[in-house]
Amino acid sequence: MQQAATAQRAQGPLVWLDMDQRALDDAYDQLVYAPNRDQVHERNVFNSERVRARLGEPKRIAYGPTEVEKFDLFTANKPNAPINVFIHGGAWRQRWAKDYAFLAEMFVNAGAHIALLDFVGVDVTKGDLMPMADQVRRAVAYIYKNAKSLGADPDKLYVSGHSSGAHLTGCVVTTDWHDYGVPQNLIKGALTCSGMYDLKPVRMSKRSEYVTFTDEVEEKLSSQRRLDRLNCPLLVGYGTFETPEFQRQAREFAAAVKAAGKPVTLLEGQGYNHFEMCEMIGNPLSLIGDAVLKQMKLV
Repeated sequence: MQQAATAQRAQGPLVWLDMDQRALDDAYDQLVYAPNRDQVHERNVFNSERVRARLGEPKRIAYGPTEVEKFDLFTANKPNAPINVFIHGGAWRQRWAKDYAFLAEMFVNAGAHIALLDFVGVDVTKGDLMPMADQVRRAVAYIYKNAKSLGADPDKLYVSGHSSGAHLTGCVVTTDWHDYGVPQNLIKGALTCSGMYDLKPVRMSKRSEYVTFTDEVEEKLSSQRRLDRLNCPLLVGYGTFETPEFQRQAREFAAAVKAAGKPVTLLEGQGYNHFEMCEMIGNPLSLIGDAVLKQMKLV
């Protein structure tokens, strides 16, 4: 339907690949291709409340000095459990870990802990992405350093993220960890689901109205350009009802990882849009949930 609507209007000058400015803006506006965002969010909040009722309230743990630098920890009844660190999306704006508790039950039932991160949004940092990239990196380093006290195995640390959280996950897995005092291979596997890995076209889109893109930000936070630092297997997921750019970003990122000689699996969610892809992460019977559990050696 969107493609038909685009075809009916006169195309302007091309600004990126075969897209004019309006098409590029639409390709980084999820509501154009997935108008059920609010419905999906409502059921995620509803299901998160139900999961907390079944599992109990998570532990709330600080990984840094500011109020937002905390995570919700759901734990399996198992010593030295594997742990997955989840980085939520939300167009880099402020969102909250509590609304992603619906993901926890799959991990806990499989014998793993899950840490749902909170971190600052661009609506607080005046558009700067660097503080949130630093926060999620520090959170992962904190969890690694304190894994034993959390009842987790530091040698079984995994990371997953959706949407802008997948972008941040890409940043995490291409980090120079020596700057954080932890081993370069601390992450044993990661999922990037429905993310962005090269910020150039994002910078050219209307997202630049609320995100302060600079040459430094584009270079340092484009994980596709920093694959020499990648030290773990990747799962890269996207839905066939995502925007053209989010589909392209996933396919080209996976191809670049493969070309770099690093292990990667591309997962295509047939019939899923951007927001629905996140729901699959917590479903053990889904394409994404099953792949994550297998990556963590839990099935």
